[in-house]
Amino acid sequence: MARTVSYDQLSVSIFDTVERLATSAADDLAAILRRAIAEQGTTAAIFATGNSQLAFYQKLQSRDDIAWDRVTVFHMDEYLGLPVQHPASFRHVLQERLVAAVRPRAFYGMAGDAMDIAGEMERYAALLEAHRPIACVLGIGENGHLAFNDPPADFSTKRVVHLVTLAESCRQQQVGEGHFAQLEDVPRQAVSLTVPALLTPRHILVIAPEARKAEAVRAALEGPITPDCPASILRTAPQARLYLDRDSAALLGARGQPQPLG
Repeated sequence: MARTVSYDQLSVSIFDTVERLATSAADDLAAILRRAIAEQGTTAAIFATGNSQLAFYQKLQSRDDIAWDRVTVFHMDEYLGLPVQHPASFRHVLQERLVAAVRPRAFYGMAGDAMDIAGEMERYAALLEAHRPIACVLGIGENGHLAFNDPPADFSTKRVVHLVTLAESCRQQQVGEGHFAQLEDVPRQAVSLTVPALLTPRHILVIAPEARKAEAVRAALEGPITPDCPASILRTAPQARLYLDRDSAALLGARGQPQPLG
């Protein structure tokens, strides 16, 4: 069983294990997609690609109650200049770890290596506008970023997709997760959905397990709502649910900890 508490408008569920977290998130997304398909015939969703999403991907792959041939898949960021064949490319990761297994109706990848990057951002924004994803599945970065919106993030931009310069802490996370051998190999810029674009879908599922996320989780939930911790904006999103495990919730105050018996 999960413990569920609220931080401002954000619902936060805390699970004993990553397995239970992933199962619950997959259950919730499956229900969202089934309802949307029943109502509209087809639907779309945006997915994150960090290592924290791997257990969730596995749970999705094992389900037989999602009509993936009616679901269009988007992702939320990509390194500037990195070809899709590179193992760290988020298009490559999503294709390998989710798309190839579930075979969705379509997968639209963000081409960070496009010759005309401004045109590519416009293309992707137009696709999102046309498909209007019902759900966005996010993670939280070790520095509190959402997608590649590092601190200080822009909470008020009208853009859907933008070019960002990556913080060194973000680039170091990519090395720590094993995507690059050394910091110098990590691209310095990326294309990313903006924070307002990430918060546009009707349902937002934020999957953030592991002890390395604990400090960012504490800042997001117990600190001020500020661009200096991009994930703090989730507390203004009543359509969002944050999924934590015991490790990522470990630094939270009394509200985020088990209550004593008696």
